[in-house]
Amino acid sequence: MTEKIYTTKKLGMLMLFVIIVGLIVATGLIIVGFPTGQFALGALGVLLWVILPICIAGLKVLKPQEALVLTLFGKYKGTLKGEGFYFVNPFCTSVNPAQFTQLGQSGDIAGGSGILGALTKGNSGKETSAEFDAQMRASRKISLKVMTLSNSKQKVNDALGNPVEIGVAVMWRVVDTAKAVFDVDNYKEYLSLQADTAVRSVAKVYPYDIAPNVDTTGDGEADDGSLRGSTELVAKRIKDEIQAKVEAAGLEIIDARITHLAYSPEIAAVMLQRQQARAVVDARKMIVDGAVGMVEMALDKLNESDMVTLDEERKAAMVSNLLVVLCAGRDAQPVVNSGSLY
Repeated sequence: MTEKIYTTKKLGMLMLFVIIVGLIVATGLIIVGFPTGQFALGALGVLLWVILPICIAGLKVLKPQEALVLTLFGKYKGTLKGEGFYFVNPFCTSVNPAQFTQLGQSGDIAGGSGILGALTKGNSGKETSAEFDAQMRASRKISLKVMTLSNSKQKVNDALGNPVEIGVAVMWRVVDTAKAVFDVDNYKEYLSLQADTAVRSVAKVYPYDIAPNVDTTGDGEADDGSLRGSTELVAKRIKDEIQAKVEAAGLEIIDARITHLAYSPEIAAVMLQRQQARAVVDARKMIVDGAVGMVEMALDKLNESDMVTLDEERKAAMVSNLLVVLCAGRDAQPVVNSGSLY
């Protein structure tokens, strides 16, 4: 289905004036016609009172970034776009299969001004039927604004099979109202499902952290890609995959961002211990490297100053003592040697 803009001018104000004037004239015809025996004029007045109220249904008001998909007896007639006061065929009906779908996203939160709020107030008697009907009609409008879909975080397995919790926020908008309404059953639910599928599909390609012998690009060579370290790249791949899936629904994906990333609770403690152990090993390695450099510097200084001449055995003992002092986790206890060197 291809979108076509409904070819009508913004004649809403003119038609509203015509309807009001017509009703006044019809009332006058009825008052004058029947009492004076001019039944033709009276019948014309009655006919106008039947036709003109029906024309009120053709008055449509659109705000900026709103659209209205219109059908006439089941046939797609076109889409109203752009703010203004329109008049269309009064028998045209607006279609929006996703009008009651709540995804917990921007512009779609159930509340006092939303459709669910209207249902609640209508059931409790705090809102009139006219206001309730207005809410129902307004809900059939399709928003063309950029909206943010934030699905609940889901549990997936990364490239190494570790369970990971990941959540993604997707910025999207409707660009083809005909495809969104007629080519899929419910474009909001369709987007939500495709977003979950894309996240699961991309997340399983990457390990949570950098791991050896893992190919994340598909070129047959191991690389350093990871969910935690390559956030921008992962988000772009998720965006591209969602876009490829929702193209048929007339939706455009503006951006996708990872909002939550963590190991699942059942393995989080173990993974934390592994990270702590890796940090301890790295810290010890740095300490040993520094200690060896300091011992080497001390021996060089002693040789340059000729302060003390040490044989190989004494050098080994000195190296051992210095390494113990420098690599120990506590301060050294000084020992005074008052005897000879040997």
